[in-house]
Amino acid sequence: MAKTPETAKKAPSKAASKPAKAKTAKAGDAKSGGAKGKSAAPAETPSRKVAAGVGTAPGVDAQALGGELAELRRRQPRFRGLEAGHRACQGCGEALGARLVMEAAGPDVMVANATGCLEVFTTPWPQSAWRVPWIHSLFENAAAVASGMEAALKARGHRTKVMAFGGDGSTFDIGFQALSGMLERTHNVLYVCFDNEAYMNTGIQRSSSTPHAAATTTSPAGSQRMGKRHLKKDLLQIIAAHHVPYAASASVAYAADLRRKVRRAIEIEGPTFLLLHVPCPLGWGHDGAKTIEIARLAVQTGLFPVVELERNELAGVMPIRQPRPVSDYLKLQNRFRHLFGNDHRARQEREHLQALADHNIATYHLLGEEPDPLDTEGADTVRRGGLIA
Repeated sequence: MAKTPETAKKAPSKAASKPAKAKTAKAGDAKSGGAKGKSAAPAETPSRKVAAGVGTAPGVDAQALGGELAELRRRQPRFRGLEAGHRACQGCGEALGARLVMEAAGPDVMVANATGCLEVFTTPWPQSAWRVPWIHSLFENAAAVASGMEAALKARGHRTKVMAFGGDGSTFDIGFQALSGMLERTHNVLYVCFDNEAYMNTGIQRSSSTPHAAATTTSPAGSQRMGKRHLKKDLLQIIAAHHVPYAASASVAYAADLRRKVRRAIEIEGPTFLLLHVPCPLGWGHDGAKTIEIARLAVQTGLFPVVELERNELAGVMPIRQPRPVSDYLKLQNRFRHLFGNDHRARQEREHLQALADHNIATYHLLGEEPDPLDTEGADTVRRGGLIA
C-alpha cells in the first residue's frame, strides 16, 4: 500500500527504529590504532589533556605548562599517612589537622596514639585509615609508649622518627606525667596535642584546656556560674620549662605554617612538642562549614597565640595585624551563647575574655604593624628581624 505523506511521517524508518551500533576497533586494525589482543586506548579526559599540556589556549607553551605542573606536584606533599574514609564528624578540625601533620611528616614515621576521638574514628575494627606503623596506647601513656618505641629503634640502629598523638584530655591532664618524663629524658619524639578544648570522645567534659566561661557537660552555664570558672592551662610554657629544643603552637586554619613547623620538629634531634588548635563542631556547637573561620578567629583575637619557643626562649610569633574582638569568635559557638544574654555577669565574662586576649597579644608581642595585602592567609609566622624560612 502506498504511504501518504502523513503516514510517512508517522511510520519510522527501519534505520531509525533500530539503535545504532557503535563501531568498535578490530584487533590489529591499523586505522583504529588497535593492537592484536589489546583494547583501544581510553579517550583523553579534560584532566588528562591538561596534565599532558593538550588543549591549551593559543600562545601557551604546552611543554612549559607541563613542566610547571610537574614542578607543582613535586612541591606539594603527596604522601597521605592518614587516608580518607574514616568516621570523623563533618567539619572535624582534628581530622584535618592529623592529615596535614602526616602529609608534612612523610612516610618514615611511627605513631603512638592515645585513646580519644582520633583513635576511635580512624580505626573502627577491622578497618584503619593509617598508612604508617601505628599503635593504640592507653589514654594516659602515649608518651611512655612512644619513649619505648624510640629506645627500641635506637638500639636497632634505625632513624625512623617516632610521633605521639593525644588530645587535650590525654595531654593536659591524664597523660601529663608520662609526657613530662619523656621530655625530661630527652627522647627523640615529636608529641602532637590535638587541642579541641574538652574530653570530646567521652561526652564533652571539661579539661584543663577548656577556656574560661565555656559551657561543657561538667561545667554547665546556669544561675550559679557562667560555664567553667577556671582559666585554660598554659601548657606550652610548662613544656618549654623542660628546656626542650623546640615547642610551638599552630592552628589548623594556617596549613602552610603548620606543615613547616611539623617538618622542623621532625628534623630536630630530641624531644619536640606541637600544640595544635582544632575546633570541634559537635563539642563547641558550631556549623561544621565554619571550622576554619572559627580557628582563624581564635588566632586573630589573641585567644590562641601562635608562637615558637626554642630552649624556653621566644623564637617566633604569628602577628595579628588587625585584632578582632573576642565577641566575633564567641558568638559563633553554642558553648559561649550564655555570654550574650542580658545578665550583667555575661557582660563581665566577655570583658574578662577580651582582657585575656589582650594580655596574650601584649605578652607575646603579637600586634603587627600594618596589614600585608599579599598575605592571603591573613597572618604568617615571623621571627624578629624577618620572616622565618
